[in-house]
Amino acid sequence: MKYLIVNGDDFGASRGINRGVIEAHQRGILTSASLLVDGAASEEAAALARRTPTLSVGLHVDLRDGRDCRAELQRQFERFGQLMHDAPTHLDSHHDVHRDGRWLPCFREFAKMYGLRLRADPPIHTFSRFYGQWNGESHPEHISAANLARMLASAIEDGVTELSCHPGYIDAEFSSSYAVEREIELRSLCDPMPRHVLSEKSIQLLNHREAAHLIEPYPGDGASCLSW
Repeated sequence: MKYLIVNGDDFGASRGINRGVIEAHQRGILTSASLLVDGAASEEAAALARRTPTLSVGLHVDLRDGRDCRAELQRQFERFGQLMHDAPTHLDSHHDVHRDGRWLPCFREFAKMYGLRLRADPPIHTFSRFYGQWNGESHPEHISAANLARMLASAIEDGVTELSCHPGYIDAEFSSSYAVEREIELRSLCDPMPRHVLSEKSIQLLNHREAAHLIEPYPGDGASCLSW
């Protein structure tokens, strides 16, 4: 069996990104999102998410150099609870800084303490190639609907895969070098082609909350296995 989580990062960064995430969920294949609790539009994002129970929302930690990792994780986790009135369904980080060897042990310890699935830790596979910029250049063709469909057809493995993405609308609230690409991603996620491929390849969409029901801990240790 092949299962796919499609997760929108930067939820709460701006009103335009919030609109894009909700639209990609309601009209497209996006199933989950990760909330920047200190984002300029985090309160709006939380309100939208609370009205959209099918959207699974995790914590998108923004960890800056010089900050105490454990203290910052705890602060942002508590802020998430204040905004969402619930715990996050998963854990990841802005620019994937948690994959840095300096921070990874701290993130793993925190994730284990609260029973959260941490991005890039097994058994969930990570697919991060749906991104339209590298070497300082924009590559809109790489995030087109046709290319997304091709990637889904060829790169999704057995088990659960998380595809990270950054849909949104450009607005003045959020200054980022990754701007016009967000609107291209949004159009691609809402295009019929990717959904057709998912059906053709028998790839089932699910969110992080649903994925948690498929994954069980091994007895006696903190590792995990798939339950199906």
